[in-house]
Amino acid sequence: MSDDVQDGFVRVRLDLSYDGKDFSGWAKQAGGRRTVQGDIEDALRTVTRSTETYELTVAGRTDSGVHARGQVAHVDLPVELWAEHRDKLLRRLAGRLSHDVRVWSLTEAPSGFNARFSAIWRRYAYRVTDNPGGVDPLLRGHVLWHDWALDMDAMNEAAAALVGEHDFAAYCKRREGATTIRTLQELRWERRPDGVMEATVKADAFCHNMVRSLVGALLFVGDGHRPVEWPGKVLAAGVRDSAVHVVRPHGLTLEEVGYPADELLAARNREARNKRSLPGSAGCC
Repeated sequence: MSDDVQDGFVRVRLDLSYDGKDFSGWAKQAGGRRTVQGDIEDALRTVTRSTETYELTVAGRTDSGVHARGQVAHVDLPVELWAEHRDKLLRRLAGRLSHDVRVWSLTEAPSGFNARFSAIWRRYAYRVTDNPGGVDPLLRGHVLWHDWALDMDAMNEAAAALVGEHDFAAYCKRREGATTIRTLQELRWERRPDGVMEATVKADAFCHNMVRSLVGALLFVGDGHRPVEWPGKVLAAGVRDSAVHVVRPHGLTLEEVGYPADELLAARNREARNKRSLPGSAGCC
């Protein structure tokens, strides 16, 4: 599948961050609900005095309430518009956008770049505290309070069984025609000096609700409600388990998106569009 930029257009990479609290997720929605994509596209149209809306493509479509520190998107702009506005566009967007969303850089993307399909990994962090007194009020919008003491060693032992290429159907909300096979590259917990526990979750891609479901399962292990082996058994069963709790979105932040060297972008773009199956499996999904 070709992803060539149309003649007369230039592809621009945006690096951005946002506090997800007041957004109904990344993607534009009907009914006037506020979204990150909608806000940025509206601001871009306004500051460039365009009659047309130029659509953004994003590396990871975050859900309602989820934050991003290292989100990446791209937009294809007419060459003349980019040439006219590029030097002042970043500052003008800063003046137009609300304070809970910021674009940090606008750069002409290399050949073959696609914010979504060229990415080779996404890294999320989920933050939770088991402090019996609750969450620091200054962190309440980004840290979940878990009202049970958590055994981090048990959580990391359980997490180890989930790393690798698997069908994560048991931890994903299924979408018609989409595969749930993913390569989970890293899943580990650390306790920060302030007592907040931080999960690092890194994969080539994620399916819907995957990170929050994995965290929910590991919290049940950490507080002793489930044995260390339970998350791995749920994964192996391959079906959605009603006991897996999808934790609240405010503890989740997209921290970083990784891309290959410029000369490998186009190849990665093509590879990522192929629907995957596990070795030895039959059929498409």
